[in-house]
Amino acid sequence: MSRRVVRQSKFRHVFGQAAKADQAYEDIRVSKVTWDSSFCAVNPKFLAIIVEAGGGGAFIVLPLAKTGRVDKNHPLVTGHTAPVLDIDWCPHNDNVIASASDDTTIMVWQIPDYTPMRNITEPIITLEGHSKRVGILSWHPTARNVLLSAGGDNVIIIWNVGTGEVLLSLDDMHPDIIHSVCWNSNGSLLATTCKDKTLRIIDPRKGQVVAGDSSIRYFEITDEPPFVHYLNTFSSKEPQRGMGFMPKRGLDVSKCEIARFFKLHERKCEPIIMTVPRKSDLFQDDLYPDTPGPEPALEADEWLSGQDAEPVLISLRDGYVPPKHRELRVTKRNILDARPPSGPRRSQSASDAPLSQQHTLETLLAEIKGLREQVQAQEQRITALENMLCELVDGTD
Repeated sequence: MSRRVVRQSKFRHVFGQAAKADQAYEDIRVSKVTWDSSFCAVNPKFLAIIVEAGGGGAFIVLPLAKTGRVDKNHPLVTGHTAPVLDIDWCPHNDNVIASASDDTTIMVWQIPDYTPMRNITEPIITLEGHSKRVGILSWHPTARNVLLSAGGDNVIIIWNVGTGEVLLSLDDMHPDIIHSVCWNSNGSLLATTCKDKTLRIIDPRKGQVVAGDSSIRYFEITDEPPFVHYLNTFSSKEPQRGMGFMPKRGLDVSKCEIARFFKLHERKCEPIIMTVPRKSDLFQDDLYPDTPGPEPALEADEWLSGQDAEPVLISLRDGYVPPKHRELRVTKRNILDARPPSGPRRSQSASDAPLSQQHTLETLLAEIKGLREQVQAQEQRITALENMLCELVDGTD
C-alpha cells in the first residue's frame, strides 16, 4: 500500500489573517468607476486609494500609520479632469506616485512627508500621448524614471519621467483592449494580457513579441517541476473592490510576515497579513533573502540603449527604514533652443518678416526667458521651505 509523501516546504503552514478593526482605514469613499483596476497602491510610507470625487478625478494618500476613521476633509490629490483609473508608487522614491485617468493623461506627483493642509493640485509633470483613456501604469523595476502606460487606444507608451519624453511607443502589438501589464524582474521584458485572450511576452526595445471574487489563493514557486505549488486559500465574506500589495521591504520581519495585501471594501481598506508561524524570535534567513531596495540600477537612457541590470538588493535583517523625502527633478528640453527648420513653414519666410514682427518676437522671447527664471527661483524657494518643514516635523516626532 503506497503512502502519499507530503512535499517539504517552509511555507506549508502559512496563513492569512485580517488586521484588527483599529488597524484598518475606515470611512473612505472608494471609487465606483467601472474599470478593472486595483484602485489601491501602497509602499512602506504611504497608502493611496482612488476615491469618488466631483468635477474630476482624485485619490487620497494616507501615512501608513494613520489608521482608523479618515477625516472627511482630509486633503486629496486632484488635477485630473475625469476619473482616476490607476495609480502606482515609484519603486525608487517612496514620495513619488503616478496616476492615470479617463482624461487621457498621466500625472506624476510629489507627496510630502507631512500631511498638507489643502488638496495637492499641481503635478510635477503631465504626460500626454494617448488618444483614449489611460488605465494601466507600471514603473520599471530597475531603471530610474521609466514609466509604462497603457490606454484604451491599445497602445503601450514607455516614458522618461525625468524629461517628459516618450522613450518607446508600442502601437501594433494588441488588436484590442489591454487588460494588464507586468515587467519581469530586470525590466527587459513585458508580459501583457489582452481582450483577444492572448498572453504576450514582449521585448519593448526591439518592439517584438517573444514569446475578482472573495478569495485569495496563494502558491509557492520553486526551481523544480511542476514549479508552481498550491498552498492554501484565504477567504472572507465580502468580495474585494481592489487590492494593493506591500513591497517586500515594507513587511514586518519580526513577525515572520511574508506578504501584506490592502483589501478595498466599499468604504474601507483592510490589511490582510500573511504569516509563516515560527517559534524563534531570530531573523529567519530562509524567509527573507535579499530583496529589491529603493535604489535604481540604471538610468533611463542606459535602459533605452539596451542595457539590463538586476535590481539593487538590500538585506532586511535589521528591518527597513524608508529614506527621508527625496525630490523628483524633471528636466524638460528647451524647445526655444532647438534649431529652426531648414525650410519655411509658411509662404513667407522668417527673413521676409517685417522689422516690427521681428522686434515683437525678440520681446516675447526675452519676456519668456525672464518668466522662466522667476519660476525656477520660486521652485527653489518652495523646495527649501518644504525641506525646512520636513526637518521641523522630524524634530517633533
